[in-house]
Amino acid sequence: MRISAEGLSWSVSGTPVVRGIGLDIAPGETVGLLGANGSGKSSLLRCLAGLRVPDAGTVRYDGVPVGDLGPRAIARRVAFVAQDSGLDTDLRVADVVGLGRTPFRDRWRGPDAHDRAVVAAALDRVGLGALAGRPWRNLSGGERQRAHIARAFAQQPYALLLDEPTNHLDVKHQLELMELLAATDQTVLVALHDLTLAARHCDRLLLVHDGALVASGAPDTVLTSENLARVFEVDAELRTDALGRPSVTYRGPLRGTAPASPSALRQGTR
Repeated sequence: MRISAEGLSWSVSGTPVVRGIGLDIAPGETVGLLGANGSGKSSLLRCLAGLRVPDAGTVRYDGVPVGDLGPRAIARRVAFVAQDSGLDTDLRVADVVGLGRTPFRDRWRGPDAHDRAVVAAALDRVGLGALAGRPWRNLSGGERQRAHIARAFAQQPYALLLDEPTNHLDVKHQLELMELLAATDQTVLVALHDLTLAARHCDRLLLVHDGALVASGAPDTVLTSENLARVFEVDAELRTDALGRPSVTYRGPLRGTAPASPSALRQGTR
């Protein structure tokens, strides 16, 4: 499924958070969303997922404005994985993952054999098949995160929007998750803090700063020392790894630098 946006803006109490963003994500593409804390990544993802109504601009799924779709129709197209759902329940792990089947069930119908098979496959996909019957409260933070991702897979959407899904995951599970996202035929937009991980597994990167999109393209065109200095205020060196992708080494933070404006950043990346 293609996800596009034109002139997308959203604010809180008059303070702009997302500023005039336009983007186009092709069907099956895996795109990394990068930016410093507070840059607007989470708000942008929620606008794209139909969870927030933008002040201006339009989000489209395969050309259809999201505003023309109801919640159930959106949920059948897109699954959103938040940084931390804060879910605290006595349900079993399989029951939580089974919430992903809600858009496909009548309100009063419980899960059927097909739903249970989809849930089991989703749990196996993230390596949690053996924990299906475990109480949710007994999971570690990393296991909960993987279960939320399984819930998104159980939703069987055309697109996955994930907000820093590698949080709470150890290195092995970070790599496994990113390999899984890169290999799926679903459209993926994933916010990440690990720039090298993003460069290795994403087809394309979007870099946001102060709510605006300041760079978009292949990893080696977005991840430059100049961009990282301006957006993250770090002194970084870019090298090419064994897979031919950029790898970031940090020398340290830049001190005494004034934050660059989005317009200056865009001029610097043309």
